[in-house]
Amino acid sequence: MDNSLPPADELALVDRELARLDARRSQLLARRAWLLRVLYAPTAPAPFPPAPGARPAAAGPRPPAADSTPRSAQNVLLTLGGTLLTIAAIAFTLVSWGSMGIGGRSVVLCAVTSAALAVPVALLRRGLASTAESVAALGLVLMVLDAYALHRVALPETDGAGYTAVAAAVLAGAWTAYGSALSRLRIPLPVAVVAGQLPLPLGVLAAGGGPTAFAWAALVTAAADGALILWTRPAAVRITAAVGATGLGGWALLTGGWLSLTSPWSGAALLLASAALTLYAARRLPSLAVAASAVAGLAAVAAAGGLLRPAVPADWTVPVYVLCGLALVSVWRPSAAPSAPAPAPATAGDGAAEAGGRLPVGVRLGLACAGAGVAALGVVWALPPVAVGLLGPIARTTEVWSGEHADRALTSFPGTAVLVLAMAAAVLAAVPRLWARCVALALVWALLTALPVSLGLPYAATLALQLLTIAAALASAVRAGPLTRGLRRPEPSEGPGTPKAEPTAPAAAAAGAAGVPGAPGAPWGAWAPSRPRPQAPAAEPGTVLGWLAYACGLVSVPSAVALALDVRAATFAALGALLVLLAGVAVLGTGARRVVAACAAVLTATGLVVAVAAATGWEDHWTALALLLVPAATAAVGAKARPVALPVEITGAVVALPAFALAASRPAFLALALALGGVIAAATAVRPERRRFASWTAAVLFLLATWVRLAVWEVATPEAYTLPVTVPALVVGFLRRRRDRDASSWTAYGPGLAATLLPSLLAAWTDPEWPRPLALGVAALVVTLLGARFRLQALLVLGGSVLALDGLHELAPYVVQAVGALPRWLPPALAGLLLLAVGATYEQRLRDARRLRDRVARMR
Repeated sequence: MDNSLPPADELALVDRELARLDARRSQLLARRAWLLRVLYAPTAPAPFPPAPGARPAAAGPRPPAADSTPRSAQNVLLTLGGTLLTIAAIAFTLVSWGSMGIGGRSVVLCAVTSAALAVPVALLRRGLASTAESVAALGLVLMVLDAYALHRVALPETDGAGYTAVAAAVLAGAWTAYGSALSRLRIPLPVAVVAGQLPLPLGVLAAGGGPTAFAWAALVTAAADGALILWTRPAAVRITAAVGATGLGGWALLTGGWLSLTSPWSGAALLLASAALTLYAARRLPSLAVAASAVAGLAAVAAAGGLLRPAVPADWTVPVYVLCGLALVSVWRPSAAPSAPAPAPATAGDGAAEAGGRLPVGVRLGLACAGAGVAALGVVWALPPVAVGLLGPIARTTEVWSGEHADRALTSFPGTAVLVLAMAAAVLAAVPRLWARCVALALVWALLTALPVSLGLPYAATLALQLLTIAAALASAVRAGPLTRGLRRPEPSEGPGTPKAEPTAPAAAAAGAAGVPGAPGAPWGAWAPSRPRPQAPAAEPGTVLGWLAYACGLVSVPSAVALALDVRAATFAALGALLVLLAGVAVLGTGARRVVAACAAVLTATGLVVAVAAATGWEDHWTALALLLVPAATAAVGAKARPVALPVEITGAVVALPAFALAASRPAFLALALALGGVIAAATAVRPERRRFASWTAAVLFLLATWVRLAVWEVATPEAYTLPVTVPALVVGFLRRRRDRDASSWTAYGPGLAATLLPSLLAAWTDPEWPRPLALGVAALVVTLLGARFRLQALLVLGGSVLALDGLHELAPYVVQAVGALPRWLPPALAGLLLLAVGATYEQRLRDARRLRDRVARMR
C-alpha cells in the first residue's frame, strides 16, 4: 500500500518544517547573544528579547536567575573594602600614631588623605563610579581622622567643643567644594550637610551660651537646612537637610515652649521666629503645607499665650490659650461657592496664594487645625465639672429625704471652665456646618450641666437649672427648627434619575486617551453602559440635631431625679415636671423619640406612685396594690394611643413584676394582686390585636391567684390545684378540635388531662384510704372509654395507663397475700405454663400486637 502524500501536500509540509527550523535558529541566536553580554559586558544584562516572529507560548526558556547580579556583587565588594580600609585607618590613627615623629605623621596623613581624595577623579574618568564612591567615602573619613590627629598633636589644649565646631565648619566647606567639583559622587554633599549641623550649636556651647542661645543656634541651623531643601536639587541632600531641620527645629520649638512658661518674652521671640520660618516653608512646599502650618500655629498660640499669661489670674490661664486658639481658627474661611472649579495644584516654587485669600488653602487649614486642637484641649480641661454635675447626685452619700445635701466637689477647680465651654460653643455655632452645630449643641448642654458646680449654686437653683436644661433639650428634640437655622440643606444623592452634566471637550478627550469606558474618545465608548453609583441618603440636619438634643435631655434625667431625692417636696416637683415633659414629647414627638418618651413617662409615673406611697407611710403590700395602677393606666392608654401602645403596655407589665414582689410578704395580698393583674390582662384581651397574648396572661395570673389563695387556706388536696387548670385546658382543646379536626389529641387534651391525672396518681399511691383510688380509677376508666369511642389516642393512652397503675396499686396487697398462701413450687410452674402458651401462639400474639399498635397509631 502506497502511503506517500500528494506532491502539493508534501510541499506544504516541508515549508512548514523549514519555517519552524528558521524560527528556532533565530531564537537560539538571540539566546547566544544574550549569554555573551552576560559573560563579557561590564554592566547588568538586559532582559532576554523574544525571538522575532515567535509566539509567546513558544518562546525559549528564560535565563536562570543569578543569586546576585554583577552590579550588586560589585557594590558589596566595594563596601566591604572601604569598610576595612576605614577600620585600618582608625586603628592606625589611634594606636600607631604615637610611635612616629612629627614629620612622618604629616607625610602619612597628607599622602593617604590626598590619595584617597584624588583617586576618585581618575576612577570617574574610567567610568568606575561605584569604586570612586567607596574611595571617596574613605577619604572623607580620613579627613575626620586628620582633624582629630591635629587636635591631639598640635592643639591639645584647645577646647573640645570649640575645636569641633571649627573643624565641622571647615570639613563642611571642604566636602561641599569636593562634592560640587565631582558632581557624580553622591556621598560628599549629604555628609557636608550632616557636618553643617554642628558648628553653630557647638560654638554656642563653647562660648558658654545657655539654653536660649543654643535654641537660637539650632533654629538658625534649621533655617539653613530649610534653604537647602528649597533651593537644592539632589534628593539625598534635601532628605538629609529635612532630617536635620526637623530635629533642630523641634528642639528650638520645645525650648521656646519651656521658655514661654519661665521667661515669656524670650520664649515668645523664639517661638514667633520658629513660626515664621515654618510658615514660610509651608507656603513654599504645598505637600507639607498642612503639617508645617499646624506646627507654626501651635508655636504662635504658645507665644501669645505665654505673653498674656502673666497679666491674668491663674484661673484664666486656660481661657487665654483657648482664646488665642480660637483667634487662629478665624483664618479659615471656607469657600462660599462649593460648586466653583478647583484651582490647579500649586508647585514647589509657587508661593502665590489661591484666589480669594492671601494664604493658600493648605496653610489656612493647618493654622485652623492648630487653633482647633488648642481649643479642643481646653474643652477637655473643662470636662471635670461636667462629670461631677452629671454623676455627682447619683453617687449620693446622704439619706433619701433627709434634707441634707452632699458636700460640694471640685472646690479648687477654676470656675472659668464654663467660660471655655461657652467660647467653644459660640465659635462652633457660627460655623454653618452640621458637625459644628452638633458639637456646639453638646457643648451648650455640658455648659449648663457644669454651671452649678463651677459657680457653686445653691440646691434649689441647681435643681431648677437641671430641670430647665431637660425641658430645653426635650423641646429642641420635638421642634428642631431653630437649631438648623443657617445650615445648608444636604444635596440630593445621585441616583438613576439624577441628571448628569455633560463632560467638557478637554475632559472627554483626556478620558478617551486614558481608555476610560464610556468616554467619547474611548474605543468602546459607544456601547459601554454608564452604571449609576448608589449613595447613602444624607441625613436631615433637623433629625440629627433633634436626636442629639433628645439624648442630652434623657442623660440629665437620672441626675435630676437623684438630686431631687434630698428633699421630699423637691422629689414630687421634679417627678411631676418630668412626667409632664415626657408626656408632652410622647404626644408631640414622632418616631422612636415618641416611643422612648412614652416608656420613660411610664417609669416616671411609677416613681411618683412609689414616692406617694412612701410619703403616706404605706406598707409594702399596700404599695404593691398602688403600683398596679400603672399597668392599669397603660392598658387604658394603649387602647387609644396606637403608635406607642405596645411599648407602653410592655413597660406597664414590667412595672407589675415589682408589685408582685412587694406583695409576696403577705400571701393574701399576693393573691389579690395576681387577681387584679389578671383582671387588667383580661380587659386588655378584649382588644382583638392583644387577645392572643393577653388572654393567656390573664389565665396564668388567675390560676396563680387561685393557687396562692388555696395555699393561704391550707388546702392540701392536689385536685383543688389541678382541676382549675384541667377544666379550662380541656375546654380550649375541645374548641380547637371542633375548628380543626386534624389537630392531634395530644395537643388538644394531653396537657389538661396530664395536669390532673398524674398528680392524682402520685397522691393515690401514697394515700392509705380507698376513696381517692376509687375516684381516680373511675375517672381513668371514663377517659379510656371516651378515647376508645372517639378514637383519641391521648385519652386512650393516658386513661389506660393511669387505670392500670391505679388497679395495680389496689390489687398489689391481695396478690402478695395469695402468692404467700400458695405452695412454693406453684409460681414457677405457672410461669412455665405461661411461657409455653406464649411460645406456642407466638406468631399470633405478635400479629395481634402489631394490629393493636397500628390501630393506636391511626388514632388522632
